Amino acid sequence: MKNMTLRQMAAACGGALHEAAGAADREVSALVTDSRKAGEGCVFAAIRGARADGHDFIPDVFAKGALGVICEEEPADAAGSYILVPSTGQALKDIAEAYLATLHIPVVGITGSVGKTSTKEMIASVLAQKYKVGKTQGNFNNELGLPLTIFSLPDDAQIAVLEMGISDFGEMHRLAKIARPDICVITNIGQCHLEFLGTRDGILKAKTEIFDFLKPDGRIILNGNDDKLAGIREAKGIKPLFFGIPGQGGAELGVWAEDIEDLGLAGTACRICWDGGSIGVKIPVPGLHIVMNALAAAAVGFAAGLTPEQIRDGIAALVPVRGRFRILRTGRYTLIDDCYNANPVSMKASLQALSGADGRKVAVLGDMGELGTDEVQLHEETGTFAGDCGLSLLVTIGPLSVSIGQKAVEKDPGLAHVHFSTVEDFLKQAGELIREGDTVLVKASHFMGFDRIVEELQ
Repeated sequence: MKNMTLRQMAAACGGALHEAAGAADREVSALVTDSRKAGEGCVFAAIRGARADGHDFIPDVFAKGALGVICEEEPADAAGSYILVPSTGQALKDIAEAYLATLHIPVVGITGSVGKTSTKEMIASVLAQKYKVGKTQGNFNNELGLPLTIFSLPDDAQIAVLEMGISDFGEMHRLAKIARPDICVITNIGQCHLEFLGTRDGILKAKTEIFDFLKPDGRIILNGNDDKLAGIREAKGIKPLFFGIPGQGGAELGVWAEDIEDLGLAGTACRICWDGGSIGVKIPVPGLHIVMNALAAAAVGFAAGLTPEQIRDGIAALVPVRGRFRILRTGRYTLIDDCYNANPVSMKASLQALSGADGRKVAVLGDMGELGTDEVQLHEETGTFAGDCGLSLLVTIGPLSVSIGQKAVEKDPGLAHVHFSTVEDFLKQAGELIREGDTVLVKASHFMGFDRIVEELQ
């Protein structure tokens, strides 16, 4: 952090500052919620969680040299300054909003049902060709994670790329208030969080709350092939720029892809086009879905003043992150680590990419969460799709994924299918099922814990 003091933090969140030893106007080195990360000059925010209460660790962080703490109750025998607030969580949001404003850098806000993280990584890779980029790390994209992301932006960041994830109405409004984006990107309106948002129209309503705090001279970049997003004609007087693939339906496109070539697991090639020009690009990740990510990144790149050559080089420089279609080549087989999360759209996209691999194609699939009352039907539809992908072996794990296997075999009676109740049961037989030379896709919603499968197979 830079240029932020305890006094400024207290003013930003409306907290009562109790100062010790003239610390109020010293610059804060960092703001943390994990006492293990506390150090000299930091501020520790005490969060009450399901398993631990941060207030219990206040003496520890003062012993480590913390400049102060943010808390909801007065610390006993406080060894330093503290800011007393009604809600530490709300205080973090208020301080993050104020701190980001002091940095005076453009903000790209990214949301959508599918592909937020991979699109964020693609956009950051492109923008890095011209700017020092600060971006969301891991899954820090919610009402706690977004403030922590902002506090950890590099001091020399010239632009911020912030992922914003939600599961209910009103959350995006609160996130947008913190980020106040200059550029809003929405990847798609899929079938995530139907349990809370009800329908795709509900998802559209919740996601488009990102426009609530868009800068007056901001830009809106939307997936023009998405039927829900294509219906947006303007927001806050700003007309969207649509990206997509011609012939896929939807809105009139301002950035589009032609000559798409599947290079197997080596990636995807295409030509990115816009009014007045085009450029060939090589994307180091396979699948049609990754072309959409590249188009979104190109649109952001143009909005941020990059040249076509910088955009091309940024796309080529993409490094996939753990759990998001990361290809791992072991001495025995090729793993596709796509286990961070899953929904019907992303599951089908990954299966489609697997279908282009050489040799035996093995899919290890698990349950998808938060799909609401249609969860069985959506798993069945995914299974029917899997049956058309030329798989050699389908492994399903979990009570809902039984439906994936059943429908896949109905579609392809020759498909070998094995079902397990738990990850542990599968791992006991994984060595017998997976052969040398196989390409293995590992994908499920995060709660299934499929990262263990990736670790064991590696």
